[in-house]
Amino acid sequence: MGHGFGELAKVRGIVTHKISPFEQRAFANWWTKAIPNTLRRIRSQIFIVAPPFVVGYLVYNYVETLHTQLNRKNPKDFENDV
Repeated sequence: MGHGFGELAKVRGIVTHKISPFEQRAFANWWTKAIPNTLRRIRSQIFIVAPPFVVGYLVYNYVETLHTQLNRKNPKDFENDV
């Protein structure tokens, strides 16, 4: 046997093209394409994503303040304590 992995069989009729990782530009045109694309995506989705978060925050804030008020002691219950 003595073959490495991937060399175990002869495959004919399939052409594969590869580019060296040293020839690729991972961040090509990053400033000119990625940042405007990100801003475009945020603008298109902000009215879909933001309202549930705003409603969730308002509900959370209301429930927390109500919980704090309900946990307070009533000062009139302790007027006659010595």
